[in-house]
Amino acid sequence: MLNSEIAARRTAAVSRGVGMQTQIYADRAKNAEVWDVEGKRYIDFAAGIAVVNTGHCHPKVMAAVQEQAARFTHTCHQVLPYENYIRLAERLNEKVPGDFEKKTIFVTTGAEAVENAIKIARIATGRPAVIAFGGSFHGRTFMGMSLTGKVQPYKAGFGAMMPDVYHVPFPIALHGSSTEDTLGALKALFKADLDPARVAAIILEPVQGEGGFYPAPAELMRGLRKLCDEHGIVLIADEVQTGFARTGNLFAMEGYDVAADLTTMAKGLAGGLPLAAVTGRAELMDAAHPGGLGGTYGGNPLGIAAAHAVLDVIEEENLCSRATELGSRLKQRLASIQERTPEIAEIRGPGMMVAAEFNTADGKAPNPDMANAIRTEALERGLVLLTCGVYGNVIRFLAPLTVPDDVFAEALDILEASIDAVKKAA
Repeated sequence: MLNSEIAARRTAAVSRGVGMQTQIYADRAKNAEVWDVEGKRYIDFAAGIAVVNTGHCHPKVMAAVQEQAARFTHTCHQVLPYENYIRLAERLNEKVPGDFEKKTIFVTTGAEAVENAIKIARIATGRPAVIAFGGSFHGRTFMGMSLTGKVQPYKAGFGAMMPDVYHVPFPIALHGSSTEDTLGALKALFKADLDPARVAAIILEPVQGEGGFYPAPAELMRGLRKLCDEHGIVLIADEVQTGFARTGNLFAMEGYDVAADLTTMAKGLAGGLPLAAVTGRAELMDAAHPGGLGGTYGGNPLGIAAAHAVLDVIEEENLCSRATELGSRLKQRLASIQERTPEIAEIRGPGMMVAAEFNTADGKAPNPDMANAIRTEALERGLVLLTCGVYGNVIRFLAPLTVPDDVFAEALDILEASIDAVKKAA
């Protein structure tokens, strides 16, 4: 079976609205390596977009799923509940940052977690408005799209967005935008367009994901916490991509000296199975009436079992420290390449949530063509990379945190060779 044959079938059978970064059809995977249907091996520096932080088919995760599958796969927790759902909630209540009593709900996707966080904030405050940030990504549902600060490809053509959603600029030093600018924009918004007494929540990613892997400055997080406290606004941390050891902490918010009121999570939570959650202040989480939250598949038993194993693996294999170590090695290698590649405008990101942003050699404009050419060249050489950013000029690196040292070193060699090849061909 050939990739090209399956690709032709896909074109005929699957909506073109489902975007594709590659036409490589996976056959099997183990840890940080994937083999396609033609038998070619790839090193996976995408990890399913930060999902398999514990690697493809981690033995402990697979064993937990298989054991649960032999018992039951679905009852709907709202009909016939199960103990491991409650135990996972207890574990997240303990681990999510914030020195206050917490409660948790489980849903299925990151977008669903965001939707529920907004529902909780609105019912708890009795207010309708929500503030998000330019460049953010919060999902493809209508509220998720509305919160997302990027038109293409997420909002274009889908009609009116949800009402009472406002955006302010996210501080990006490389682009000349500061925390002072962002907080000033919020104050101006409150003066000109929006009574802060109408605001239910401010939502942000501690490190913007699709937007370009820009970390939120500590002074921004402190400023938002102060603003939310002054006006009775719920602060929501969207940790869907940053969660579960990716940034060198179990949650990125551990790197700040303030805590969010609600935290959304998904992706790395269940090691490849669809599971998402909202954890937050108990009084907020209890604001909804029974039946107001939930869903048929929310907290599926297989995902719950996998998540318990993921948390165990992160602790047993010291994956938070491993993320920091891998990220440091990658950034050092990128810095050495940058010395002869002026197009690399910036290398950034905590832990193993690393990005390289590419501009033109004179530094005056984004360079999405070079970023995409490097991604394509690396794929030809057997390394899977992803691009991101409002201009598509950022390469993001999301290797599984369990990647063996020799495979990681091989990937860095491929990356350097790919950048050099693109430079030479330019």
